[in-house]
Order: sequence, then C-alpha cells, then structure tokens
Amino acid sequence: MLFSSETSIDTVEEDLRYLKLLASKYPTIPDACTEIINLQAILNLPKGTEHFLSDLHGEYESFSHVLRNASGVIKRKINDIFGNSLRDSEKKELATIIYYPEQKLEIALREEKDIDDWYKITLYKLIEFCRIISSKYTRSKVRKALPPDFSYIIEELLHEQQSTFNKQEYYNGIIQTIVKIGRAKEFIVAISNLIQRLTIDRLHILGDIYDRGPGAHIILDCLIKYHSIDIQWGNHDILWMGAAAGCESSIANVLRISTRYANLDTIEEGYGINLLPLATFALDFYNDDPCNSFKPKVFPENNYREKDLDLMARMHKAISIIQFKLEGAIIKRRPHYEMQQRLLLNQIDYEKGTISIDGKEYTLNDTNFPTIDPSDPYKLTEDERELIDKLKSSFANSEKLQQHILFLYSKGSMYSKYNSNLLYHGCIALNEDGSFKKVKIDNITYSGKSYLDRTERMAREAYFEKSDSASKLYALDTIWYLWCGCNSPLFGKDKMTTFERYFINDKSTHKEIKNPYYKYRDDENICNNILEEFGLNPNDSHIINGHVPVKTKQGESPIKADGKLLVIDGGFSKAYQPETGIAGYTLIYNSYGLLLASHAPFESRQKAIDEGKDILSSTIVLEKSTNRIRVMDTDVGFEIKEQIKDLELLLIAYRKGVIKEQR
Repeated sequence: MLFSSETSIDTVEEDLRYLKLLASKYPTIPDACTEIINLQAILNLPKGTEHFLSDLHGEYESFSHVLRNASGVIKRKINDIFGNSLRDSEKKELATIIYYPEQKLEIALREEKDIDDWYKITLYKLIEFCRIISSKYTRSKVRKALPPDFSYIIEELLHEQQSTFNKQEYYNGIIQTIVKIGRAKEFIVAISNLIQRLTIDRLHILGDIYDRGPGAHIILDCLIKYHSIDIQWGNHDILWMGAAAGCESSIANVLRISTRYANLDTIEEGYGINLLPLATFALDFYNDDPCNSFKPKVFPENNYREKDLDLMARMHKAISIIQFKLEGAIIKRRPHYEMQQRLLLNQIDYEKGTISIDGKEYTLNDTNFPTIDPSDPYKLTEDERELIDKLKSSFANSEKLQQHILFLYSKGSMYSKYNSNLLYHGCIALNEDGSFKKVKIDNITYSGKSYLDRTERMAREAYFEKSDSASKLYALDTIWYLWCGCNSPLFGKDKMTTFERYFINDKSTHKEIKNPYYKYRDDENICNNILEEFGLNPNDSHIINGHVPVKTKQGESPIKADGKLLVIDGGFSKAYQPETGIAGYTLIYNSYGLLLASHAPFESRQKAIDEGKDILSSTIVLEKSTNRIRVMDTDVGFEIKEQIKDLELLLIAYRKGVIKEQR
C-alpha cells in the first residue's frame, strides 16, 4: 500500500510513477469509478468456502472422492435446495452424477428407458443447483470458471429465472435443444465439473501427500489442475523434495518406505524410476537371506505373489543398510545436529550379534550384514556406490517427479496464514516449559516463526542451488534433517528409531519421544503464544494442524485447547485406520463458520458409482458466526480495500490534473 485516502497531493506527486502505472489499466475517471463500484460490491459477497485436508499418504481414491463431494458439502446443499421435493434415492443419484458424471452417464445409457427424458430432468436439477451455489460469486468469477464449449449457454441458464414468463420458453428451449442435438452428455459433465469447482473456493493441503498409499503421483496430477490451492509441506513431502534435489539419504529413505509398504507403483509407473538395479543388487547380496524383519506391509486386496514379496523384502533390507550408512555420514559431517546417538552401525558387535545402545546391550534379530565392513561400517562398497549413483540419476531425470516437486515448491511452504488461521503440518518446537526452543543455524539463533522461515529458505536452496558447493551440500543435509531431525518442526520427535524396529525385538528401544509441543497443544495459553508469534490475534484465530493421527478409537478428540487448535489427521492412510478407527478428518470454513467432518473408510470408487455409496461423514459445527462472514472480513477483502484506496487516489490525481485521462 503506497498511499492512503488522506494522502496530500504533494505525496501523490512523489508517487506519480505508481499512479501512472495504475492509470494505464484505468485510463479514465469512469474506468476507475466502475472498478471502485465493482470492488466495493465484491466486499459484500459471502466469503468463499475453504476446504482443509491433511495426511493424504497416497490414498488417491479416498482423496478424490472427498474432493468431489467436498467433505459432504454437496450433499448438504442438495438437501437444502431440494428439501422434500426429491426422494432420498433421487438426491443420492444427483450427488453421484455431480461426483462422477462420465461414469454415471454410462450407467444411465444402459438402464434408462427414456434417456432424453432423463437428460432433461437431470439438466434442470443440475442447473438449479449450480444457480444457487454460483450466486455468492461475481458473474466475472463464474465466467472464468466456465468450460469454453458451453460458457455462453451456461451463463444464460444461470442468470435467467425460469419463473419469468417472458423467458420461460427461451429457457426451456435451450434445454430441449441441448438434448435434441446430442450434446446432453457433454453438458452434464461440464456443469457437474463446474459445480465441483464452485463448491470449494480454496483448497488447503496440510502436508504428507506422499508415501504408504499407491497414488501420490495421481493426487499431485489432480492438485496441479486445481483452481486455487496452497500446501504446507509435511515430513514425507520434504523427504521426496530432498530426493528430487539429489539428497542421497532422502532417496534411500523414499525407496525404503516404498518397499516397506509394497508401494512401487508410484516409483516405477508414476515416475518411471528404474528399480532393476536395486533388485539386482538385492539378489546378489541377500538372495539367501529370508529378510524376515523386512517383509512388506500389505493389505489383502494387494494380491501380491509370494516371490514378489520376497524380492521386495530383499530390496527393502538392501536399501535400508545403504540408508544407515548415508545418514551416518551426514551425522558425522554435522555434529551440531546433535544426532550422534543415531550412529548405531559402529555400536554393533558383529561377532556376538549384539548392539550397545545407551550403555545397554541388546541381541540383534538379524546378523547378516554382507556389505558392512566392521572396521569402517559407514563406508559404501563399490557396488553400493554404483547403485546409489544410478538411483540418483533416475530421480534427477524423472520429468514427472521434477514437475511435481516444482509444484510443491511453487504452491508450498513450511506454514501459511490465511483468513486468521495458522496452518502447518507438524509442530512448533518447544522446550519442556512451553517456551519456544532455540536452534542455531550458521551461529545464528532461531526460534518459533523465524526458525520455520529459515528452514524454508534452506529447503529451497537444497533444490534450486545448482552448484556443487559446500552451501549446496549443507542445504541437502538440512532437507534430510527436516525429515527426521530432533528439532525438525516437520518431524517433532527426539529420534527416528528405524534401525531398532528392524533389528531389535525389545520394543522399549522403539520409543520415539514427541516434542513437548504435543503435550502443550491442548493448553490455550500456549496456542495463544504461538498465534501471537506468527502475528495473529488469538481472539479470532485458530491453529490447524496435521501429522499425528487422532486416535478417535481411543476417545481422543481432534479439538484441542477449547477449539483454539484443530488436528485434521484422522487416518486417510489405510495403515493408520486400525489405530484411528476412522478414515480422516477434514475441515470446512464457509461464510457461516467452521465445520469439522470425520469420515468412515471409503469402500471404493466403483461402489460409489454403481451403488451411490458415499463416504459416511459426521459433521461438528465448531463455530457459527452470528453474522454471515463477508469477503470484506477476509485476507482477500483486505487486499481489495487497499486497491480501492489506491483507485480513490487515482481519482484525486485525475481531478487535480496531476494525471491526464487517456480518452
């Protein structure tokens, strides 16, 4: 904001260059006045609906359905609009048409006896529905969202009142002609997609798109096309970002997790990364090893052959050993990470088959280490070095992976502030007394917001710095640290006990202690301190958080600190659902307030299409505004008010003769 409406003409003249730039867009007094009137009107519209999702973990079918049904918003709107005028079965069918128009049309063509009549009835319902949900946007905004092939027709139908006598025949004629000329199918698809787009004005993804599920690449293909989105990076996202940037330990971790969950589709089919070198290496060195601790975690529907699972177990172990070596090199290189306790390979007694951790000796359940030299356990063998070089090249040269990671950088960040909500995936590192933990980077101390800002800059340097300099290596090491470091705001634990889980049966060694943040996030005062740290007013702001699944099955609530903090990781990932008891939380923030939706596990896309089986959702109204929230109350509204002030100054400049109109 360069000026205010009270600015003197002398100040206006000082900023003449800016005003001239503005005048090039609004060259006359009427142009500026029209825009002021338009912007002022927009301020009075209801705010658009925001949709918050977290921890998708590659579950693309569940994600796609939640996106299509807007966490139940579309079904609720159908009930509001059509009330008792439609049977429940008709409402269900209409919802399914909106979610999956192409597939539902195929069923209608097979089953409907009078398809033209079905087309007409369906079109009337869809147009009525679309008219209502588009009413809170300007015509200009709706016009930009219209599909090119039908933009004129849809705009006519949306802004004509069927009850108006003079236009009733006109309206009906359009519908009949669409059916008559054989364009009803395409029109239904177009208007259904428009409804999906208009239902949600802004999508927020609070991290962990990657790992565990089979379709992170499919989710990202979808997100790239989404009309309005921001992403807060999760620890699993930062891991893939590091891998794409060339961090070798991140690459090893990505492959370890992919083999652990038998999820090679994303690697091989999604990104075209060749895993044959890893498979060959695993067979060369671990062919006679049963790799019992490395059996992939699979679900009954996966239908893997036993020999495929055996190969994946060997690949899993092979890349895990390489990972431990690569991570050891980073820990030695960066003593200020304070992760020396994670140097475990040199604590193994290879003859006895034991390991010493924190002064206590444990028996290993697996003592086959064919690639480890006990005298130099962190040194890669020539074969391991060759393998990691090939894998690194494959990650660097995967065009789709690099496209997806660039998208994560362009739309993503460590945290976001949007409409008085603070969004982040993991945590804000705290001390045991609840104060912000101080962390040193390059001999400068950071904490709270400044720490997240600094780590974000380093995450960007890891990818965009192209030289092989020491600063590039430091940034690559940092991006790995953000995955598993003890003070990482994305990880939030004192250590990642990967080695212990594989090699030690004593579960006491598997314990990972959470940052004190997770103890304090139910404390309203601490939440208020965090909001103030990020420049938000605690009286009307919230923290929206993901990362740690809410154990609903055990009675845990996603609502913390009397509603000040909301956790929306409820278990999209199938691997978490036995523990959480549900399949995720999502949050809706519309012009009436905040709604939290919990979702039952999604059966399948096909059942949703064939049988109209929606995700069963329960909705809690967290906050209801006494007055409907308008655009003027949002961040966008603040920007519009600033634009209005600037345009008012332009009018002053025109009327004072400081700038001449260009008529």
